[in-house]
Amino acid sequence: MKILLSHGDGGKLTHQLIDEVFRLAFQDKELDQQGDATLVEARSGHLLISTDTFVIHPLQFPGGDIGKLSVSGTVNDLAVSGAQPAYLTAGFVLEEGLEIGTLKRIVHSMAAAAKEAGVRIIAGDTKVVEKGKCDQMYINTTGIGFTNQPGRLGIGKIRPGDRVVINGGIAEHAVAVLSERGGISFSSPILSDCCVLNHLVKQALEKFESIRFMRDPTRGGIATTLKEISVSAGVDILLEEERIPIKQEVKGALELLGIEPYYMANEGKILFVVSAGEADAFIHFLRSIPGFEMAAEIGVISEGNGQVLLKTLTGGTRNLGMLSGAPLPRIC
Repeated sequence: MKILLSHGDGGKLTHQLIDEVFRLAFQDKELDQQGDATLVEARSGHLLISTDTFVIHPLQFPGGDIGKLSVSGTVNDLAVSGAQPAYLTAGFVLEEGLEIGTLKRIVHSMAAAAKEAGVRIIAGDTKVVEKGKCDQMYINTTGIGFTNQPGRLGIGKIRPGDRVVINGGIAEHAVAVLSERGGISFSSPILSDCCVLNHLVKQALEKFESIRFMRDPTRGGIATTLKEISVSAGVDILLEEERIPIKQEVKGALELLGIEPYYMANEGKILFVVSAGEADAFIHFLRSIPGFEMAAEIGVISEGNGQVLLKTLTGGTRNLGMLSGAPLPRIC
């Protein structure tokens, strides 16, 4: 069975799609309200809200799919901002002719990621467009989270001498998507690092008082993200190439393709800025968690004016700027 234009006209097929695909997968009592807005119980404290739209091609890739990505991406944006994610909304743009079986697999993937993160999908919308008007499916997610420590994290809290730490190897998501898109196979399968990170962040904030700032280096990779941080904070960041973790199979794939890793997207990584005094203990904590054994300190904050400098393996120094152009479009 395929998506028809009439699935988006608000009539019988629309309601059938909602009941048999979305409500069946998400199974949240708030969805039963079926109004133009959802009533939920408010918590005391401060609210954080984030929204993102996912247009990745292909829809499914090694290690994930657009559904898992849409939940993980928004949950992680909330988490690195200091929120405990609680609710998501989901908006779907579906292309006429999409297999409903494909839609069901992706929606169930969203439900699984939401369950893992401990968040509830409580509202949504579906539109269907003519064949050729979108690439099978686009998903928009909006997330709501709460914090009782507003202002704990912030770009203005970064200080010279602080350390930059990452929780694992870079460029895995980009290479996984690129290999699937191009029909390229490698001797060692490369999986996307797409995952929800809010539980990791919660533990980290509870254990380490000196975490100043966090950001997930998605589009533009670690180079662009660190450049944004350095400019906003008015500091320089000195990176050491030999310390930046990257799996050998990922490094080999990028060398084969002639692409450097620093501008490649990640979907399961966080750049942390922590005090020098807690950096070693923090890295030990990260490495003790399965999946984050490659966590490492990769750089140092210094006084400056917004430069990101990479000390290379040959002893030279490169100035890293923001990504220019789109070497890997439609990556998330």
